[in-house]
Formats: sequence, C-alpha cells, structure tokens
Amino acid sequence: MKGGEKMRKFLLVLVAVILISNLIITPCFADVWRKLGRGLANTVTGVVEIPKKVIMISKNDNVLLGLTWGLVKGTTVGMLRTVAGIYETVTFPIPAPADYEPIIHPEFVFEGWE
Repeated sequence: MKGGEKMRKFLLVLVAVILISNLIITPCFADVWRKLGRGLANTVTGVVEIPKKVIMISKNDNVLLGLTWGLVKGTTVGMLRTVAGIYETVTFPIPAPADYEPIIHPEFVFEGWE
C-alpha cells in the first residue's frame, strides 16, 4: 500500500467518524447551539429595537409618542438585548438560566411585531 492510499483511507475513516459522532452528539447539544446563535443574533441586532419600538408605538398610539417615547424605549430595550446577547454568547455552554432558556423576550428582535 502506498502512502497516498493510506492517507486517503485515513481521511475517509476520519470523515466517517466525524459524521457519525455529529449525528450522535449534536442533538444532545441543540440547546447549547441555540443559546449561542441567539446570543450572537441579539448582540448584532439589538439596535433594531429602536426602529421597532418607534414603529410599534406610532402604530398603536400616535406618531409623536412613537418618535419620542418609542425612541427612548427602543434605545433602552436595544441596549438590554445587546447586553443579553453578549451574556448568552459568553455563557453558551452553561445551562443558566435553567435549560438554556432565553433571558430576554421575545427571543429574537424580529419576533413580536404585532
């Protein structure tokens, strides 16, 4: 057996082991990866809370309130969402809060536009 064939067989076995282990292990860590994804998403999209709150308050109440209170509320909630995202990104392997539950609701900024 030549060196190239040995390397090819080794790589084939390595890929097979990685694929099989991912099929077995990944479902066990689904909540961990969701927490990491949620943390990264909220870190990046926290600023979207500003126009979201302006639009929601303008639609539900009036435009003047949306441009004033909506701006203040959006900025505050946006900062909280960003900080929550950083926290969840840093602590993603730790099941805190219990069962990797989100610490801010809605879970993502693009939910809850009703």
